[in-house]
Amino acid sequence: MSIAASTLYVVATPIGNLDDISARALQVLNDVDVIACEDTRHSARLLQHFGITTKTIACHDHNERNASAGIVALLKDGKAVALVSDAGTPLISDPGYIVLREVRNAGLKVSPVPGVSALVAALSVAGLATDRFVFEGFLPAKAAARQERLRRVVDEQRTLVFYESSHRILASLGDFCQILGADRDVTMAREITKKFETIHSTNLAALRAFVEGDPQQQKGEFVLVVSGAKVVADSIDSDHVLALLLAELPLKQAAALASKITGANKNALYQTALAMKELGKEAGGNVQGKADDN
Repeated sequence: MSIAASTLYVVATPIGNLDDISARALQVLNDVDVIACEDTRHSARLLQHFGITTKTIACHDHNERNASAGIVALLKDGKAVALVSDAGTPLISDPGYIVLREVRNAGLKVSPVPGVSALVAALSVAGLATDRFVFEGFLPAKAAARQERLRRVVDEQRTLVFYESSHRILASLGDFCQILGADRDVTMAREITKKFETIHSTNLAALRAFVEGDPQQQKGEFVLVVSGAKVVADSIDSDHVLALLLAELPLKQAAALASKITGANKNALYQTALAMKELGKEAGGNVQGKADDN
């Protein structure tokens, strides 16, 4: 395969095990004129391992806008450039979007060199539905924003995929349990392809206990693959069931029982119950719910 002039190659690199790099990726990295790296020091270890001496330049979150102009200039000058991130496929929760957009806007060619992606690797071993899935990437660092993002996907029926870091894993799993439901199926893929790789499938409550109980499981990089919301039968109106139960039961019990009857998410039903209760008060109606432990 010969390298094409004035082409940006988007090259996937290993996420841990260096043997996962493809023969084509090695050839491209060796033959292009310049390699644009998320971190030149990090990529240097990969390049040195394979004896690649191609010139490198930095292209990361903090300089991507300026770096993109230089990359476009190189391509217009007939050079071939490879774009790599620290690990995995560029642009997948990694820098590169601005560069790619500017290169395409300039009418220049881009070519993918596919390979490893933590997203796909985790999905392939999760044991959950993979025909349709939603990739959420990293959740917000702050708890309130993270919880709000989770509320947006609580009723999503497709499999959910998240990235998470070691210093937020326990807090995030706590939010998952609270908002998505403790009994949701989940697979945690930690340190994929590395020495301490862990693939652990259970439910969210058990996973949080597993991670909390073993400090080793709190280290590294995580992919969390979570089952989607259960499909609620069209013939069952969860709001109607909830309204009937609220007349006889406290809020939490009504929401829990309505969830078992209809298959709807318990936490979502609890929020609906709170809204029903407030509306009932405002209207002077009887959808008050019994005194509960709210």
